[in-house]
Amino acid sequence: MNTFFKSILIATVVFFNTNKIYSQFQKEISVGIIQGTVYPTVNFDPIVTQEPILRYHGGLAIRYIAEPNVGIQAELTYSQRGWNEQSSSTGSFLKEVDYIELPLLTHIYVGKKSFRFFMQLGPKIRYAIQEKDKNTYLNSSSYQHINPIDNYFDYSLLGGLGIEIRTHKLGFVQIETRYDFGIGDMYSNRKSDYFARSSNQAILASINYFFPSFYVK
Repeated sequence: MNTFFKSILIATVVFFNTNKIYSQFQKEISVGIIQGTVYPTVNFDPIVTQEPILRYHGGLAIRYIAEPNVGIQAELTYSQRGWNEQSSSTGSFLKEVDYIELPLLTHIYVGKKSFRFFMQLGPKIRYAIQEKDKNTYLNSSSYQHINPIDNYFDYSLLGGLGIEIRTHKLGFVQIETRYDFGIGDMYSNRKSDYFARSSNQAILASINYFFPSFYVK
């Protein structure tokens, strides 16, 4: 019987605390600017040895917090991708592929009004708008050196962690890191094709600014 009454008491406390959270919660819409760097690579099969490069990533975001600690965030970004091959004796090859990207992310956060930790997860689609090669190899016959990419449309899964510093009048600043796991391939991957796998992978780091939120009922 004591256990039963304890369970009722705990459920009552949780219920009233939940009601208190909801009574204080305000739905919010925020618009922001994303600026950062991206460390891109391509997962090739057969393997292509690559060297690190840093490129630019940035764009716009809109976020809607519909429930306590949960919302959605949509973005329109420009991202520079590609890969870099270096050989001290024979030359170098740099493939630059620039994309317009559309991520749609679930935004989950914990914290107070002035400071939050957050996590974002979701899919991303992208379309290549430009492709450039810088090749110093002499008489190179490697497949990726002499052939442009086949697939301009691409898609991936995105996950990120960050912190958010908030002010009521000046908006808020985010520091965020993400991992972009490519699902599609840059080159065709039929049995008759050279590459069985050629997917975009990347680590992204950004400092984002969001304007003061609009609160809705």
